[in-house]
Amino acid sequence: MGLLGAGIAAGLAAIGAALANGYLFGKYMESSARQPELEPKLKSSALMMFALVEALPILSIVVAFMLVLK
Repeated sequence: MGLLGAGIAAGLAAIGAALANGYLFGKYMESSARQPELEPKLKSSALMMFALVEALPILSIVVAFMLVLK
């Protein structure tokens, strides 16, 4: 049962991160097209948010490994 839970947790976290990153960078491209003078500031904010979004699947994989190796 732990293997199934670990797989589902890691998979759902990866899907959620992929959707969030797609939305994030879509909005980044839209806003940098509307206001090109703000592009450097927007890029740093987008990369920071990318790092925060990617923390969720990394943590879920750690929890999945903990469930598997319990």
